[in-house]
Amino acid sequence: MLIEKLFKEIKAHIQDVSEKKTALGKSLWREFVDLHPADIAQFLSDIQYEYFKKLFLSLPQKSMCLVFGEFSERMKTQALSFLSNTGRIDALSCLTADELTDLFEDFSDAELKTYLDLLHKEDRQKVLSLLKFDSESAGGIMDTDVFALYEDFTVHKSIQLIQRLQVTHELHRKIFIIDEKKHLVGYIMLEDLVLHKPQTQIKSFMKDNDLVAHAHDDQETIAQKMVHYNAMIVPVVGDENYFLGVIPSSTLVDIIEEEASEDVYKMSAMEPVKGTYFEQSFWRLLYQRSYILIILLLAQSISSMIIQHHEALLAGFLVVFITMLISTGGNASSQTSAVIIQGMASGEINEGNMNKFFKREFFFAFAMALVLGITAFIRVYVTSGNLMGSIAVSASLASIVVVSIVVGSIVPVVLKRFGMDPAYAAGPLLTTLMDILGLLIYCFVSQMFLFS
Repeated sequence: MLIEKLFKEIKAHIQDVSEKKTALGKSLWREFVDLHPADIAQFLSDIQYEYFKKLFLSLPQKSMCLVFGEFSERMKTQALSFLSNTGRIDALSCLTADELTDLFEDFSDAELKTYLDLLHKEDRQKVLSLLKFDSESAGGIMDTDVFALYEDFTVHKSIQLIQRLQVTHELHRKIFIIDEKKHLVGYIMLEDLVLHKPQTQIKSFMKDNDLVAHAHDDQETIAQKMVHYNAMIVPVVGDENYFLGVIPSSTLVDIIEEEASEDVYKMSAMEPVKGTYFEQSFWRLLYQRSYILIILLLAQSISSMIIQHHEALLAGFLVVFITMLISTGGNASSQTSAVIIQGMASGEINEGNMNKFFKREFFFAFAMALVLGITAFIRVYVTSGNLMGSIAVSASLASIVVVSIVVGSIVPVVLKRFGMDPAYAAGPLLTTLMDILGLLIYCFVSQMFLFS
């Protein structure tokens, strides 16, 4: 609340804060600079470009570096556009190689060449090597600036090396071990260096790696395995087990957040957007959100045709319960698809136990159909007194529930087999499909019970 209050006050006096000539402007500026870099970045993303430029350029060098690292790709690009070449070099040096790779992905060839020329040779080589990998592969997200030890080093030599290079290399609790050809051979824990004698060679107590990622492995698969094995850091290797880098826990969190965000969009039948909501073009969002709704609207016309074709059957008594049956079918299929999509995403449901899952859901479908069918019969008979009509409605509902759960289980698997994200099955697409199937089932079952 204090931060929100400060933001509101700064926005109310944005001119004074940007010029820093009045006592109030200077006071608010000091409070602003003392904020966490993530909060400063958030505030700068919510103000006009003119003031964003002024305030960002006024930040102390150290703060500017940290804030730049918190920007979205779009804001980083904007900041680079008004920075001097020296400022660009300083800003780019604040980013890791994988962050630079993400930033450069959307640049034109000319822009990429311009910014790569500004980078130091060592950093440039790291970025170029990462650009060879898919952005969503282990090689595309790994941290290459990582400390490793050779297997024939002694404890004493290893500690000396750590003390000398700790400033320029990120030191993790798990230290990976390589041979003279830079092949990954194992790992030690940082505390192992304290527990063994100085002249002991580290290969005598190193351990085998439980989990190793190949550079071309998909990031979602790696994230699943890291969660499954409770791994806080995973080594990444190339061909012939050549050690390339690591995926630390901070990157794991980013992957999980990214994949969850993508699934939310796909469950709403939308393509995932890159960047924040307010950074997206209005017309781009309009297109993304409207075209699928137009397709579903036209598909839903099939439901109207079914109702029109069976108008005589549905007239009067049966028409009252259409929405109850259709919504129940949609809800049942959404529940089932959510279960299998989450299970597939976490790795709990896989090729090895897929048949077991289908068998369990099949029996679950009939049990749920029985419970809901009885509930529907009581509800319809109590309110109408029509015995055959109540049987027709409850039988229809039971049939719809069975089909909904079966379809909700199968569609995500089918989508995955065809290389599509199963999350697409958990939203409007599946609901629309069940609306159509539910009406067909309702009309068929009612015709059988009432007019046979």
